[in-house]
Amino acid sequence: MPDTTLDQLLANNRQYASGQALHRSTHPGSQPIRPARRVAVVACMDARLDVEDLLGLQTGDAHVIRNAGGVVTDDVIRCLIISHHLLDTREFILIHHTRCGMLAFTDDLLKAGLEGDPAAGKLLGQATGRAFTACGHAAATPAAFHAFRGAIEPLDAPRDAKNLERLAWDVRRGISAILSHPWIPTSGADAVTVRGFVYDVDTGLLEEIAHPGPMGTIG
Repeated sequence: MPDTTLDQLLANNRQYASGQALHRSTHPGSQPIRPARRVAVVACMDARLDVEDLLGLQTGDAHVIRNAGGVVTDDVIRCLIISHHLLDTREFILIHHTRCGMLAFTDDLLKAGLEGDPAAGKLLGQATGRAFTACGHAAATPAAFHAFRGAIEPLDAPRDAKNLERLAWDVRRGISAILSHPWIPTSGADAVTVRGFVYDVDTGLLEEIAHPGPMGTIG
């Protein structure tokens, strides 16, 4: 039998990848506010990820926090602190995925394109396969887009060793950001555990990323 909640969720993932449906989509009725599985998941907003399905979660089991890339931003940290200290979650799961759009640009490239740089717009159009339309204005926000480190590649490029490495770098950075935050306990009776994964959108399987390890370079 699986030993932890996450072990059970990983077993559910293997069933999901084999074609079994585990998530029940019907309304479950009245439930407590605290997540039943005491889990919080940080995942990418990509339309090909259905977090409840791929982990076999039911309504009420977990907090699910999503953004572009599944990046551990200040707002994600805010959510995790609330999730743990007020709502008693004990396991944090980070999920990145193959073919991620965050591999197809850099922050500076996207900002330049939005501001109207034609060369940047051309590169973004080539990467995404759609006409890139500049806005022609500078803006103070967002301060960062959090594109993944490393050399950019075309949008939706198939998995290979290089882009998997880039995904792993960012997963480790996210784990490190959580573990180093003074308001997220990692020892003692109130400790949380943090583990990170890359989801393969072609197979449906999760692959765990070891931490600590390399966190990448900008070039």
